[in-house]
Amino acid sequence: MQNNTKQILAPPAWLPLSYSLAFLLRSKRLMAWSLILILITFVFTWAGYAITLDFVDGLTGSFFLAEPEAKGIWGWTKYLGWEVVHWCFLIISRIVAFYLAFLLAYSLSAPGYVFLSTAAEKKHEGQEFEADAALNVKGLLIDLWEGLKIGMFGVVVTIAALMANFIPGVGQVVVFLLYSFYSALMFVDYPSSRRRWSLKRKISWLGNHKKQAFRLGIFPAFLSMIPVLNIFIIALIFPLMTVHCTLNFVAIEKHNKRES
Repeated sequence: MQNNTKQILAPPAWLPLSYSLAFLLRSKRLMAWSLILILITFVFTWAGYAITLDFVDGLTGSFFLAEPEAKGIWGWTKYLGWEVVHWCFLIISRIVAFYLAFLLAYSLSAPGYVFLSTAAEKKHEGQEFEADAALNVKGLLIDLWEGLKIGMFGVVVTIAALMANFIPGVGQVVVFLLYSFYSALMFVDYPSSRRRWSLKRKISWLGNHKKQAFRLGIFPAFLSMIPVLNIFIIALIFPLMTVHCTLNFVAIEKHNKRES
């Protein structure tokens, strides 16, 4: 009777976000750990954002404090040009500061999210869970280093996105795709880290599963583009997306093993 029930309740090949949310909410342990990580992610992101803005504004503050005098045609031309540069700087610097701060928070909190990912996989797989690398100090340092590598890779993605953003029409699509696949990479990092995958192998996994990777990354990429509130929203959904990506990553890997 129990085996039949298990077969009926078996999830599909692709687990929707609603399934992952219900799975997370049913576990008090996973929820408690998620709340701790939400607080850590928010604090690190907010602190990094404030420090980065203070540093950037300190470097350029004297330029924007010296407002040009708007007298005559040439004076108004200089003033309008100064305003355009000022607002472009404010928008771009805030966006870059957020992503740099978030990438710092992501890197520092990586061991905690790897633990959450492993706990979710272990609970979901039950007796089928296959333990890989042991959880120890060396493993935590490796997880931290892998998180830093992906964070540094994220800086490269951010620079590429800023450059692509200047291409009318097509540029915005490229930016969204870049952030979607990079978001998927961040979440794939957690279940693959306990397997001690290299960054090259993680990127290769995304290339081999483009459709699934896009589905994993599109939601957080969209939310990250909401101004101001993105810090709060991303911090809130990060544990859920970690669990969601972990469950689907494991399902895909199991499918690949059966096919091979």
